[in-house]
Amino acid sequence: MLASSARQSTAVNSTGLQPNKPLVIGIVAGEASGDSLGADFMAQMNELSDDVIWVGVGGPKMKAQGLQSLFPLERLAVMGLVEVLSQLPDLLKARKELVAAFTEANVDWFIGIDAPDFNLRVAQKLKPKGIFCVQYVSPSIWAWRESRIKSIKQATHLVLCLFPFELEVYQRHHHPAVCVGHPLLHNLPQQLLEISTQEQRRELIWHNSELNQFFVKRKEDISLMICLMPGSRRSEINAILPLMLDAVTRLLHVDENLCFVIPTVDKNHQYIVQDLIDRQNESLRQAVAVAYDESQTQTHFSQSIMAMSDMVVLASGTATLEAMLLTRPMVVVYQMNKMTYSIAKRLVKVPYVSLPNILAQQQIVPELIQEQASGENICREVTRLMTPRAYEEQLHNLEQTSIWLNQQSSQSPVSAVINTWHDYMRRQNQQ
Repeated sequence: MLASSARQSTAVNSTGLQPNKPLVIGIVAGEASGDSLGADFMAQMNELSDDVIWVGVGGPKMKAQGLQSLFPLERLAVMGLVEVLSQLPDLLKARKELVAAFTEANVDWFIGIDAPDFNLRVAQKLKPKGIFCVQYVSPSIWAWRESRIKSIKQATHLVLCLFPFELEVYQRHHHPAVCVGHPLLHNLPQQLLEISTQEQRRELIWHNSELNQFFVKRKEDISLMICLMPGSRRSEINAILPLMLDAVTRLLHVDENLCFVIPTVDKNHQYIVQDLIDRQNESLRQAVAVAYDESQTQTHFSQSIMAMSDMVVLASGTATLEAMLLTRPMVVVYQMNKMTYSIAKRLVKVPYVSLPNILAQQQIVPELIQEQASGENICREVTRLMTPRAYEEQLHNLEQTSIWLNQQSSQSPVSAVINTWHDYMRRQNQQ
């Protein structure tokens, strides 16, 4: 008889945790963002019980919470079709190793964090063994390839969604799913939400030597400060930053006292961005600051730059959610490979690309995508946003959407897992 059969007949206590037996949890994160999610989940579980054994794959944050890591997280952190194909033999080997290790450890739960192409295949091997399987971060079936719901149902007992709009597809297909909210809802530094824009500006400029040197040279008044975020990948910077700089040149003809700040992810990206700036005309060079701060995590630094700015021009991605939660009016810009865009346009069934618009189910922030992404159009949208009426309207919409998102994301991932597992175990005991 499999050990999992004994597991299924074990009673659970009122919290959903088994009495007099360590709870063994297999958990896998495939990249840095998953390491943060996993560490938060583990910390919440460790507060409920000091009798949890963690085994799997994760980074330094998960290891700090007690994870026995089977191999480095970087082994799974493969992005891009070509890269995945070249690493496929090792990824298949890693999956086999994990399934064997989890079976040997007699894990009670498997928590796969993001990386659905890898984690769902692991879960498909574990679920038939009686292991309770959870996918933390829903695959984007709400946007494209809804047919994947069949394999998700086969592999999991529960899906933890970051956004409320993801639930509808699971409800339609009768599969357990809970919205636990994006970690940014809980992890944004509180001072960024409480301190005024002017105070944020004084504090950050005072403590960052590069910004300090830049603004000391700015003797004239600054009318507005605009944060530019062209993305963190070099391909994004090369595609999007020139469009933004074209817009800057045009905007300086509208208002020569505008000021622009670009936060970068590390020193290398700072050099890449600064090199592009140095090739521009003198008026632009004097109007744009490129900053990096080694004393903060990059996430907090870019958030701080957004918080001290009057508005943000940025590439589509998680940064749009950060800007929304910080109530920073924005213009979203994105360009990708023409063939990739052509394929995506046929497959993706949602009308928007930025999270604020997807959440609001209407266009509350302007999106300039592909052919629409030009310096002239960026300039036009920023100029429109500088008018009090447009600025206040977007500010109001961002605030209302943030309030709604917080209201829809009240359940913690740990309580969602425990409640669903409790129901699952009760059904097993009744059979």
